[in-house]
Amino acid sequence: MPDFYEVLQVNPRAEVEVIRAAYRALARKYHPDHGGDARRMVALNDAWDVLGDAARRAAYDASRIEASSQPGPAAAAPSETGAPRDGGAPRDSGAPRETDATHAGPPPGRPSGTVLDFGRYAGWSLGEIARHDMDYLEWLQRATFGRRLRAEIEALLVQRRGPGTAGRAPSGQQWNRRR
Repeated sequence: MPDFYEVLQVNPRAEVEVIRAAYRALARKYHPDHGGDARRMVALNDAWDVLGDAARRAAYDASRIEASSQPGPAAAAPSETGAPRDGGAPRDSGAPRETDATHAGPPPGRPSGTVLDFGRYAGWSLGEIARHDMDYLEWLQRATFGRRLRAEIEALLVQRRGPGTAGRAPSGQQWNRRR
């Protein structure tokens, strides 16, 4: 069974609003009508069906906990804190981060701008993210919790892609009208 949190690239402790935003961003990116992958879209829909419903999510979380407590190949997988379940030393003690499978790893080392304290790029600056994953930066610009970073993100998008490319969602206004 796939890990639905990995499919949607969110932390298992994420609120439903964050999960919904991740689903929508990934659905826009991978929808077959827009040149995306149909299999990936099916996986995204399956994950949203479970994680978007409180009762299904609770049952799914309970099954994940039960599966992780049983001995077997999954027992050596890293825990959410980054410490291997096999008793070894943790990989690093950096910024708070999501599950290792959905985390982008340590920042590349040329920080510039605000440093994120959440998400898969926790510990990364916006400039580092711009050099590594422009799609995530565009998604963050549209996400509600990225509102405080919109001006800085827009400046990075203009710098990286040229004038006129960052204005696709001015100040989040067109996204709010759709709700």
